[in-house]
Amino acid sequence: MKQVQVKICGVTNVRDARACAELGADMIGLNFYRGSPRYIEPEVAREIVASLPRRVCPVGVFVEPAVEEVRKIAQTVSFTAVQLHGEVSPGTCGQLARAFRVIRALSTDGEFRPHDAVQFRDCDVLLDTAHPQFHGGTGTTCDWAAARATLPFTRFLILSGGLNAQNVGAAIAAVQPRAVDVCSGVEVAPGVKNHSAVEQFIAAVRATEVAALTPPA
Repeated sequence: MKQVQVKICGVTNVRDARACAELGADMIGLNFYRGSPRYIEPEVAREIVASLPRRVCPVGVFVEPAVEEVRKIAQTVSFTAVQLHGEVSPGTCGQLARAFRVIRALSTDGEFRPHDAVQFRDCDVLLDTAHPQFHGGTGTTCDWAAARATLPFTRFLILSGGLNAQNVGAAIAAVQPRAVDVCSGVEVAPGVKNHSAVEQFIAAVRATEVAALTPPA
C-alpha cells in the first residue's frame, strides 16, 4: 500500500500553515474563491507559501477561473498546483496542465458517473460532496462507493468531503485513494485550524497504513 498523502485545505495564515507542515501534511490548499469564507488575498498566500518547507505542495484553489487569472495569481504566490471547481471544461484543464499540476474537483451528486473522470486525463481528480451553494468545506461526507468506482478512470484520486479523524480510516479502507483532503473537519471556525485535530487526523491516516501492513495474528 502506497503512503496516502494528506491535503489540508482552506489554510489562511502562516501559523496554521507551519503547524500543518510540521505535523506531516503533504499539501496545503489556498482558497482564491472570493465567495468562500476561507478566501485569502494573493499577498497573504505568498507569505504562507514562503513559510512552507519545500516538501509541502501549495495548491491554489479556484472556482471557474479564467486561465489568465490563475497564471497571474501563480506569479504572485509561486504555486505549481491548482485545484479547479465548478464548470471547468476539459480544454481549460488541459491548457492549465501544460504549466501546473491540475486537480479537477468533481461532486458525487445524482448526475455523477465514475466514467466522467476520463474527460480529465491530464488531471488528478478530487471527489467531494455536492452542495447547491458551496464548493467544498461543507463537512458532509461524499459517496464513497462512487469514489471507489472512479479509481480505474483517474491517475491519482483524492478523497474529500466530511472527513475527520474518526472516519478517515474507514474512508481509506473503502475507497483506497492516493490522498485525502480535509478542511472543516480540522477547524474551530472557517479558515482557523485546530492543530490538535490536524495531528489526530494525520495520525489516523498513518495508523490505517500501519494496519494494512500488519499481518493477521
